[in-house]
Amino acid sequence: MGVAEWLFPGRCVACGAGTEGGLCAGCRLGLRVAPPMPPPPGLDAVHAAVVYDGAARELVARLKYRNARTAAGLLVDLVDGVLPPEVDAGAVTWVPASRERHRGFGFEHAELLARGLARRRGVAARRLLRRVDNGAQTRRARADRLRGPALVAGGVVPRCVIIVDDVATTGATLRNAAGALRLQGCERVIGVVVARTLLKGPAVGSESPLRETPP
Repeated sequence: MGVAEWLFPGRCVACGAGTEGGLCAGCRLGLRVAPPMPPPPGLDAVHAAVVYDGAARELVARLKYRNARTAAGLLVDLVDGVLPPEVDAGAVTWVPASRERHRGFGFEHAELLARGLARRRGVAARRLLRRVDNGAQTRRARADRLRGPALVAGGVVPRCVIIVDDVATTGATLRNAAGALRLQGCERVIGVVVARTLLKGPAVGSESPLRETPP
């Protein structure tokens, strides 16, 4: 639990307004359902709960950068709600944080989401992926971000795996994670993210750009 949650109980996790639950009515209304998302190469499907803006952006930031654990529960609600109940996976895993980020914050926000989702679904949460490069994605040039982090999978990988991450933009991270799992024998990979960024056009260098769906 973050310091603000101890000092200001009964406050909206996103905007700080008074509320009985984790999110005030205004922030809940501000969450926009994400349009269908084309799966990047290597994934059978990707499910995104909301559009990455407004309250959704703030919730992710509070968990990712401010250790607001109440936000984690709300984000797990979102990914659990968007993942079809019939998905039968052998494990839930997550995209690991860079060593630099883990050293700075002391925890992996995607792991918290994956373990929360696994508990809801009665599935094992397993650390199946490891980063080969350990620089943070957020400070990289666009071309490097489109390539995504270098990932490898290890151990005995189930036939079907759910990958959990916070935000999808180009889909490169999920693509690389799925590729690593398939090299270890995984036959079906399902991605689920809290939010997706809506791009106005194709992402340069992306084989499966995630773009805004026309109305």
